[in-house]
Amino acid sequence: MFSRSYTRTLARGALAAGAGLWLAGCASITATPPGTPLTQVTAQFGAPTLQCVDRQGHDRVVWSRQPLGQYAWGATVDAQGRVQKVEPILTDEHFQILKQGTWTADQVRCEFGPPAIIDTAGLPNVRQIVWSYRYKQDHVWNSLMYVFMGRAGDQVTKFHPGPDPMYIYDDSFPRR
Repeated sequence: MFSRSYTRTLARGALAAGAGLWLAGCASITATPPGTPLTQVTAQFGAPTLQCVDRQGHDRVVWSRQPLGQYAWGATVDAQGRVQKVEPILTDEHFQILKQGTWTADQVRCEFGPPAIIDTAGLPNVRQIVWSYRYKQDHVWNSLMYVFMGRAGDQVTKFHPGPDPMYIYDDSFPRR
């Protein structure tokens, strides 16, 4: 049996560790001040999922939680290796950027990171490759943004959200 003081010390230690983990969980990559060196951001939040050159010719980094997560963050990196504003990129607002001009598959990947799912949809004579990104539609609903990439899979033809089947409860399966 442990002494009362030892038990109290263990409880305090557990509370302190829990508080530390809770506070660490509060650190958000979007709170990164513009101009922070990429090496510092990487040290705190891990290596980016993707580094690429965006549509404007700027270096870009993306931290993604795909294929099962619903969040990703992106930032431009200047010539001195400093990140500009880090922003959430899997949002209804940000997907609207796809309405601006023509988007190639490489440009979509650079803007949003790798998709959660790559599949096909449509009848054989109009079948298209579809990239699906898991995200929270309206910051609430478990959804997929379907980005249609044409028959060859090389250019955006349309995009729209839909429910994420991973979160749809099916009554045919018995509960445990």
